[in-house]
Amino acid sequence: MGKTADLTVVQKTIIHTLHKEGKPQTFIAKESGCSQSAVSKHVNRKLSGRKKCGRKIRTTNRENRSLERLVKQNPFKNLSELHKEWTEAGVKASRATTHRHVKEFGYSWRIPLVKPLLNHRQRPRVWRKGGEAHSPSCLKSSVKFPQSVMIWDAMSSAGVGPLGFLKTKVTAPVYQDILEHFMLELKIFARTR
Repeated sequence: MGKTADLTVVQKTIIHTLHKEGKPQTFIAKESGCSQSAVSKHVNRKLSGRKKCGRKIRTTNRENRSLERLVKQNPFKNLSELHKEWTEAGVKASRATTHRHVKEFGYSWRIPLVKPLLNHRQRPRVWRKGGEAHSPSCLKSSVKFPQSVMIWDAMSSAGVGPLGFLKTKVTAPVYQDILEHFMLELKIFARTR
């Protein structure tokens, strides 16, 4: 029974009564069956009128819910972006407060399940709770080989020829078809000028 939080109502009453009588703390500790430090802490807390320690909570439940909505809507935004968006909505909170609240909601800043794009620093991160690793909202899609388009064009003293969009790789037969088709159009275009 050393901590003040562990004191029973009877012990607190004995401490309070004996303290009013002016008894020393060692005597009060023996009579109440607890440590002298517990008596001291209880007496000092009662005399100062302090109920709680620490800084008062500055944000309301409504503001906290709005932050949680921001995290759910934008899980890929980093802490600075979330903090900026939250404070722009009129909330007066520090960046540390924003981070503490996001952690209290159960989120952590993790790398989503994708292969790294270039290096560790350029990997995207996501706010997610434990067990949400495979949730669609926490996955980042990546394209290993993006689609590309090949365009053929020609220029001559007569001007610029028509654009040709190619759907396949350029092999020798494909290139011959391009020259036959597009060079013919270029000759026709040159004659009309």
